[in-house]
Amino acid sequence: MADRESAKAVGKYSRPCSTQCLAAGYNFFSPGRNIGFLLLLIFLSVIFASPASGKKIIFDTDPGTDDAMALMLALHSPELDVRAITVVAGNTTAKQGLENALRMVSLANRCDIPIAAGAQHPLFQKLITAEFWHGKNGLANIELPPSKCKVDARFGPDLIIELVHAAPHEITLVPVGPLTNIALAIQKDPSIVPLVKEVILMGGSIKGGNVNAAAEANIYNDPEAAQIVFQAGWPLTMVGLDVGDKTLLGRKHLEQLARTHGPVNDFIYSVTKFLVELSEKFGSGGTPMYDPLAVGVAVDATLVTAPLMHVDVETRGEFTRGETVANRRGEIERNVLHGDRYIIEGIDKVQPNAKVCIDVQADRFLQLFISRIQGK
Repeated sequence: MADRESAKAVGKYSRPCSTQCLAAGYNFFSPGRNIGFLLLLIFLSVIFASPASGKKIIFDTDPGTDDAMALMLALHSPELDVRAITVVAGNTTAKQGLENALRMVSLANRCDIPIAAGAQHPLFQKLITAEFWHGKNGLANIELPPSKCKVDARFGPDLIIELVHAAPHEITLVPVGPLTNIALAIQKDPSIVPLVKEVILMGGSIKGGNVNAAAEANIYNDPEAAQIVFQAGWPLTMVGLDVGDKTLLGRKHLEQLARTHGPVNDFIYSVTKFLVELSEKFGSGGTPMYDPLAVGVAVDATLVTAPLMHVDVETRGEFTRGETVANRRGEIERNVLHGDRYIIEGIDKVQPNAKVCIDVQADRFLQLFISRIQGK
């Protein structure tokens, strides 16, 4: 039906031109009409120009289940231009994570994107993997077809450095795993910091942790790396548990995803089904969309409310290692030593170093996620 209607439309606008039409055309192209013709060409070039490329991002990931959802959202959002995928150890070993990334990017037919291996372990502690939450292979025990994509030979942090220098002030870093790769890139070449447009990371919390009472998993897995990233001095948005725990994908959303089919749609449906069932075992009505929400903020920052705060990462506490400690007031007391005691002599302002997401339009984000996975 659509083809017949298209044929009618072509016929309507392709009838033979009359003598008057040809004369008018000749008149238009005469020397006196050159300016008008040039203006028309300019107008048409604006109308039919290809749309501007999206926000350039480097997606740094430890490919587990919510990373899979985040990656597919990024690859199917026209607002984003994924320039590279760098893999870090976290939810799985670095080797397993790299294999997961290669298979997912192949599934999405995006082998044009460089995929590079990164850090194999945190800076100063042993790796903690999370097969308990993500399945034995990190992807809800789903075996994707072997990848058609090849690994980029560059080391992940080196690739980050190279791409930032190639597009100064244009690259947004979107790390959704431990921050080891980003910290290594800073340590190797601190000059990238002022050249990065912004950092939008999934990690942290100002309301308590999910691996223990204080710490969120990504930060807990490499607190020293996180402290380096938070104190680097670039524009940074922290998309943490405070908003992730408010953004739950549940049974009704699964039903929506089940209405459409395709390789990516079916894969993400299976991943989310695994996560929803797991969350129900622990008394929750849905799975928190931690990593996908960070990508959502890269797509549309108006999804969240994110006031400025100063954030430090605790690296030494017995009970608080990995905690993101946020100064909500923007000030601290100034204590001055006088003899055998300190005296409070005033209040000092604290400079913010991060936008901290504290609220989210969860339903709007979930519908955005579902529509992108369904290819709408």
